[in-house]
Amino acid sequence: MQFLLNVLDDQLRHGSDEEMAAVTAFNMRLRDEGKFIYANGLANPANSIVFDNRNNKGEMTNGPYVEGKEFIIGFWLLEIDNPKTASEIASEASLHCNRKIELRPVL
Repeated sequence: MQFLLNVLDDQLRHGSDEEMAAVTAFNMRLRDEGKFIYANGLANPANSIVFDNRNNKGEMTNGPYVEGKEFIIGFWLLEIDNPKTASEIASEASLHCNRKIELRPVL
């Protein structure tokens, strides 16, 4: 099963040296365990563009899709055997990156 772990924050900030070291070690462990597919950070949502071409509308809007206090600043895509293990890993991810994590199964 694949799971998406979204990293949530209310501000764009680079992780501290300690957080970055913890995330790097966490990523290495996930790779060694064969769970790591891909991970990356995301640019400021103010830099996003939303396209809506349903029914050939051709609309384009600058800025985030949803205005909100928190937003996704990064993510992991992981291969994990079951939802229980995925929940445990999401909890660890939150600890290591010092941010909230949203866990979602990939369909």
